[in-house]
Amino acid sequence: MLSQEKQEQIAIIVINVLRGRFESFPADASKNRNAPFHKAFLEAFTNRLQPVSSNVPYLVSLSSWLHGLDTTLGQTFFEGVAHVLSDGEKREFAVGELTISSSQQQTISRIMSDLKNGKEHPSIQRENHLIFTMDDSEIIDNEKFAADNFVETSDYVEAIELKTVRPNSGIAYGEKQKILKGKAGLWRKHPEKQIRFYIAFPFDPLNDTATGSNKSRLMKFLIEFDKYFDPNEVLVAEELWNHLSGSEKTMEEILQIINRIATPEFLNRYDYLSNSDNRHKDRKEYINLLNEWYLFRERWLVEHDDDIMRCCKSKKRLERFYNQTVFTSDGEYNEKRYSKLSECLKAKYLINSFKDP
Repeated sequence: MLSQEKQEQIAIIVINVLRGRFESFPADASKNRNAPFHKAFLEAFTNRLQPVSSNVPYLVSLSSWLHGLDTTLGQTFFEGVAHVLSDGEKREFAVGELTISSSQQQTISRIMSDLKNGKEHPSIQRENHLIFTMDDSEIIDNEKFAADNFVETSDYVEAIELKTVRPNSGIAYGEKQKILKGKAGLWRKHPEKQIRFYIAFPFDPLNDTATGSNKSRLMKFLIEFDKYFDPNEVLVAEELWNHLSGSEKTMEEILQIINRIATPEFLNRYDYLSNSDNRHKDRKEYINLLNEWYLFRERWLVEHDDDIMRCCKSKKRLERFYNQTVFTSDGEYNEKRYSKLSECLKAKYLINSFKDP
């Protein structure tokens, strides 16, 4: 079970994604009126498209919007939720920030050649044994690379590469090579720590259930994927999310959070929470919606609204934060407002009884 803090952080990402996608949703196709090539090709699909729409420019706009949603999920949502669950971050390593030896580089080339030619099957244990070796050969700068989710502790370093598209054989080859070089560089920097590097898929597109997965089938489906990757370095669907959180059924919890927020009433509810007058008109209804959207810190502020208002009387500048909206202009939760108001409560009124929501 995720903590309320984690649930809220994920909910805020969901709200931000939804608001951004609503803003860009194509209300009409006036800006994309002339699409002669699309129209010419889509003429062949007139019968099949009839149940959806016969408005070709609108279909083109909608297709672009859906592509944008895919990008947002990959670059914003999946990465953001991974960081929340694992307390990790996206980490980029510049050229030369990590080093490897020329011997390690040659070993990686041999590993890749053997995998490509089918001389060896992928094996984390064998590959780590080969590349995690100190030697006296020339030290060279490692290539730059980024890990979508990076966690470092006193015991281990873990990097995860998140994938949301079907990679072809060229991508599979390149990703494996990147992982080997990344592991070699990280091990040389942290030889006393365990080095882990995974490639991960947030869901299994071949499965019949939302949270289910069949890793073996997926790896066979992806072009030459099982040729380069050991199943032990691949995380799929719920396996990934449970790994990040350290608890069971995490993917179900994530989907539950999305389903409670992503309803046809989203914009109306977003506007309702954004209007500060509503927290006075019907405090109970306002708090119920905050609970439904997992906004526990904001609920705590509303529950102590009378205390905050009294605090504002003695600290006039605090009124400026009190009257700000719950969400910023770009759809983020107003963290600065919460910080100022909660600071007042902790210091003035609830110093002996305050408990974080």
